[in-house]
Amino acid sequence: MIVISDTSVISNLLQIQQINLLPQLYGKIIIPTAVYEELSFIPKQKIFIDAQDWISIVAASENKMPDLLDYLDKGEAEAITIYKEIKADLLLIDELRGRTIARNMGIPVIGILGMIIRAKEFDLIKSVKDLVDALISTANFRIHPKLYKQILTQVNE
Repeated sequence: MIVISDTSVISNLLQIQQINLLPQLYGKIIIPTAVYEELSFIPKQKIFIDAQDWISIVAASENKMPDLLDYLDKGEAEAITIYKEIKADLLLIDELRGRTIARNMGIPVIGILGMIIRAKEFDLIKSVKDLVDALISTANFRIHPKLYKQILTQVNE
């Protein structure tokens, strides 16, 4: 499975010390150069990313994404462009505008909440609630109370 990730999924998983879920769920992932640059602003994140053999950094073709840059930041635009260029299987992205544009292009997307649910389905974690609460308290992740309740109901927590 070829998986492309935007910045937020990786950054948030690092903040709640659950980055190991990425290779456990997907094996290797690809991040665009712009995502690597965004993650590298925090030295600990750069050191971590540089040490991982399951993360590949790929550059997007600049000439294929000008329209996307009108609506998205560079990391999101590169992630979508690379997805299309290499015919990937899945895009990891949280931002609503990026998810909407990707879906409108026929790209399957999953965000960190979907990943956490999937991790529980595969018995990689015991509690979705604990991780979502950690996202909220540690990573300042915003989730609508209705969605929070819906997710916990979905996973029987």
